[in-house]
Amino acid sequence: MNNKFVGTGVALVTPFNSDLSIDHKALANIVNYNIDNGTDYLVICGTTAESVTLTKQEKKEVIATISKANNGRLPLVLGIGGNNTMGVIEEINTTDLSGIDAILSVSPYYSKPTQEGIYQHFKAIAQACPIDVILYNVPGRTSKNMEVATTIRLANDFKNIVGVKEAGNNMAQYYELIKNKPEEFLVISGDDDLVLSVTLAGGAGVISVIGQAYPKEFSEMIRLGLKGDAKEAFALHYKLIDVIGYIFEENNPAGIKAVFEALSLCKDSVRLPIVPASNALKAKIQDFVKSF
Repeated sequence: MNNKFVGTGVALVTPFNSDLSIDHKALANIVNYNIDNGTDYLVICGTTAESVTLTKQEKKEVIATISKANNGRLPLVLGIGGNNTMGVIEEINTTDLSGIDAILSVSPYYSKPTQEGIYQHFKAIAQACPIDVILYNVPGRTSKNMEVATTIRLANDFKNIVGVKEAGNNMAQYYELIKNKPEEFLVISGDDDLVLSVTLAGGAGVISVIGQAYPKEFSEMIRLGLKGDAKEAFALHYKLIDVIGYIFEENNPAGIKAVFEALSLCKDSVRLPIVPASNALKAKIQDFVKSF
C-alpha cells in the first residue's frame, strides 16, 4: 500500500489579503501549523484553495510557497483536473512536478460524460502523468457520479492510479468501493462528516477541509480509526462534528476561512463568486472556536 497517502491529508486554503492578493506569509504559517500538529500530507490547489480563481502564475507561486515551507517534510499532492482532457494533459506536461508525490484529478465537471467518457478521460491522464494519480469523485460539484465499476476498472488497469478521493456523501458507495477495490488501492474520504466511519470500514483516511484548522485532533481521530479504536475516535469526532457542519453550511472555503480568521491564522477573504461567511455563521463559528 502507498502509505504516503494513508492518514490525514488536508486540502489547503489559499489565504488572501484584504486586496485579494495571495497572503504567502499566512499560507506558510498554515503549512507549518499542520506539520507541527500531525497532518500526514498536504493537498495543493484543490477546490478549497479556490484554484479556479488563481492565475497560472499564482498557482506556481502557491506551489513554491508550500514547497518551501514544507521543506520535504510531508508528501505533496497537487490538484490538476478539469473537463478538457487535452487541457489537463497540457497542464501536467507544463507543470514542474519535482517534489510533488501525486496529482489529485477531479472527474470531469459540467460536460456530464458517460462512464466510458470518464474512464477514457482518466486513462489519458494516467498515461500522460509521470507520477501517481488520485482520482477525485465529487458529484455534488461535477453533477456526474463516477460509479464504483468505473473507479475499480481504472484502479485495475493503471498502476499509477493509486487511490480515489470519494466525496459523494454516500456510505453505500464507500462500502462497495472498499469491498471490491484492489488490495493496494486507497479509498480516501472527502466527506469530513463520514470519514471516521469510512476509515473504520477499511478506508485509508481523508483529504479534509476542517482537518487543517484542527490538525491535532483530526489527525489523531484518523489514527485511532485506522487502528480500529472506535470509542476513542468517536469521542474526537463528536467534539468536531458541529464545526464540520458549520464550514459547509454556506460554502467551502468561506466557512473554513471564517474558522481560520477566528483562530487568527488568516483573513476570511475569498474571491468571487464565493463570498465571505454571513455574520450569523461567523458568530456560530467564533463561539465554537472560543469554547473548543
